[in-house]
Amino acid sequence: MDKKFKVVLVDDHVLLRNGLASTVQSFDRFEVLFQASNGTEMIQMINPSNLPDLVLMDVNMPEMDGYASASWLKRNYPDIRTLALSMYDTENAIIRMFKAGVRGYIMKYCDPVDLNAAMEALMIKGYYYSELVTGRLIHTINQYDDSDSEDYRNPLAVLNDREIEFLRYACTEMTYKEIASKMYLSPRTIDGYRDTLFDKLHIKTRVGLVTFAIRNGLVSV
Repeated sequence: MDKKFKVVLVDDHVLLRNGLASTVQSFDRFEVLFQASNGTEMIQMINPSNLPDLVLMDVNMPEMDGYASASWLKRNYPDIRTLALSMYDTENAIIRMFKAGVRGYIMKYCDPVDLNAAMEALMIKGYYYSELVTGRLIHTINQYDDSDSEDYRNPLAVLNDREIEFLRYACTEMTYKEIASKMYLSPRTIDGYRDTLFDKLHIKTRVGLVTFAIRNGLVSV
């Protein structure tokens, strides 16, 4: 049998975490290395000589939440891939977790088949974007799968410098009004940039802009 990927579960809900552990153990290519109730406990339990390949990370936890935990992993063990597993599907939570370093985001009530697919995607492709996160963006991401396409070679070619600058700011936690102030533009002009990017990139939400920026190297994960 091929070597299994080692998985760490970080979630403060013990019953849910134990159930998740049983589910992960049932997957052919994954095994649970250890469980932790929050980021602090995870840090204490991580063994540099036996690192996990993948961390399933809850968002809302006491002591050290998912944002701080994902950021710590990004700084200290950037090769460990992190999948956010959460009850929170708000735009702000998703953006914050991706900025913190997660490479995928899936809901806790998902089907085990979908969880397995997400974990496989992280290990094979390095990322996982679900319908939840991308909404109608799946076709936008997939349109770059044709290597003969000019847009695939340089998907940023359709954007000018100011639009790229706006896109980078859109990946922060700043409001559109704050972005306008930062770029010395009116809020109406910023709305225009946003709508132009939505149209050019076939994107409908700010989460979509973040997904596009991450995929194309404008911001790091």
